[in-house]
Amino acid sequence: MVMVKLLLTPENQLQRLNHLLHAVETLKEKDTTTLNHRPNENAWNVLEVLEHLSIAYAMYDKKIETALNQLHTSNEEPWAFRPRFWNRFVIEGQRPKGNKRPFKMKTLKKFEPQLEKELTPAAVENVFENFQKSYSKLKASILVSRNKEMNHKRITSAIGPIVKFHLPEAFEFLICHAERHKIQIDEILSSHKG
Repeated sequence: MVMVKLLLTPENQLQRLNHLLHAVETLKEKDTTTLNHRPNENAWNVLEVLEHLSIAYAMYDKKIETALNQLHTSNEEPWAFRPRFWNRFVIEGQRPKGNKRPFKMKTLKKFEPQLEKELTPAAVENVFENFQKSYSKLKASILVSRNKEMNHKRITSAIGPIVKFHLPEAFEFLICHAERHKIQIDEILSSHKG
């Protein structure tokens, strides 16, 4: 299998992240019954998916912030970054293929949402606020990174030291992960008959 050389840019990442943030914002228009709907008893509902994404981002938050503070400013154009083979493989494992989620995988316990079965309106709002806060912070980090020298600092992934990302790779992984779960949300909503 030949993998095409992937080129990461902040502009592409920001555009996709803006799309995700907008899509989640429109979910606030759904009623609580729809947001709490599970396609089956073992499946997550929309709110649990959003909570999972907030938990996943939290595993990177401080690492990204620390790394950004350690990077030097560049006087060049915004970065363009080609991921290394193993990291490209990990990223592509998360990236949706059209409207499909390849390689469905079991979520590690530390990433599982721990929400009540039925949430109050205030708890629902809190889930949305956590997501918006997390992914708006990711957006701000990408903006800050645009004129940084990105080749000199790596962070350990949330799954452990087997994967170490340069910041553009970490950004891409988090965005692909969120895009993957956006497809899951669409599947949950289409299964709801209410």
